[in-house]
Amino acid sequence: MELILAKIAVSIGTVLGLSALAERAGPRVAGVLSGYPLGTAILLYFIAIEQGIPFASESAVYALPGLIATLAFLFVYYLVSKRLVTMPIIPQVFLSSVSAFVIYLAVSWLFQLASMSLTQAAIILLIAMFGALVLFRKIENVRILNRVRLTKRVVLLRAALAALIVLIISGMAAWIGPRWAGLLSGFPVSLYPTMLILHFTYGAEPVHTLIRNFPRGMGALWVYILAVTLGYPVLGIGLGTLVAFGVATAYLVSYSTFVWMRQKSVQAGG
Repeated sequence: MELILAKIAVSIGTVLGLSALAERAGPRVAGVLSGYPLGTAILLYFIAIEQGIPFASESAVYALPGLIATLAFLFVYYLVSKRLVTMPIIPQVFLSSVSAFVIYLAVSWLFQLASMSLTQAAIILLIAMFGALVLFRKIENVRILNRVRLTKRVVLLRAALAALIVLIISGMAAWIGPRWAGLLSGFPVSLYPTMLILHFTYGAEPVHTLIRNFPRGMGALWVYILAVTLGYPVLGIGLGTLVAFGVATAYLVSYSTFVWMRQKSVQAGG
């Protein structure tokens, strides 16, 4: 019971934080920071506690192609919601979500058929990340101009969705095995509930901005999963998680600094 409560508490905190950030700083910033390994870290951490380090290390390898499935999920959500933009919001969100889940499971199923090493998985994901940066570039950035108040209903929905996703995936790990557990740990646990809230509240365009900027922060997920795979067997779960978060944070700080310096350079040149 204590472990279940811990999963719920951590999931609630991450989703509410990202959702609040999207409203205050705009979905562009939230999209980049959604690449921070929150959902994946939660799932791999609890999988390691419940199933052991060897199981979690193998799962982490397949979490890398699981992120490719996530990219497919996001792009299909964008394509369907863009096409159905004139439709009422509830069927628009429902059909976009169903289509995205179908492609997510299809891509995951294909990857679980293949045996791959950490190096192979890491290279494949890098290629997919660069491809997504190019593919998602055509999506327009839209800022949320009028924020809505965080009502109890909104808070409850965000919390319930995040907790439910984490409980289901981590609870199924022993039954579905390390490959599927790893693939599903790449699911955007913190991002998807935020997408739903933004979609219902502001419409599809801010969600598209969130999707557009997601690949920009994926380097943090990439280095985090590598650090977990290599670090858990040597450092253990607790210290291995801290080190992995440190590496991911260093990446995001470096990336943000690079973007800031490039923008300053462009402004100075203009």
